Amino acid sequence: ANELVFAVEDAPVFTAFAVTEDRLSDHYLVEHRPMYAYYDKEVIVGYFSLLLQDNKECELNNLCVSSAYRHRGIGEELLKKAFEVAKELGCEKVNIGIVEENQVLRKWYESFDFVHIGAHKSERFPFTCGFLEKSL
Repeated sequence: ANELVFAVEDAPVFTAFAVTEDRLSDHYLVEHRPMYAYYDKEVIVGYFSLLLQDNKECELNNLCVSSAYRHRGIGEELLKKAFEVAKELGCEKVNIGIVEENQVLRKWYESFDFVHIGAHKSERFPFTCGFLEKSL
């Protein structure tokens, strides 16, 4: 969000801002999302969650790495763990929504065999939502 210059006021429901205890508790306790963190000593430096969907699909959410820890392979480790967990849960496909304007991120996901399947401009966000999927 910082790199693309929009703030929580611009997109309060955007997953990048799902960092409060209330939002994370809701993901875990209400939506029953599997949630995983990557630690450096006792500090969480990366994280992802999965939202189980119908038809043996799941949506990868919140995959993030703290800016001070980027470019160290942590995102790739988290993504591979997400694939592993998704398979264990019976998912055959992983879906993801990204900020379409973030072409670096899109290329990164495509390097792991995600396929871009479309985009949509929503009134809820100051950006276009891009959608990708990967068969497991």
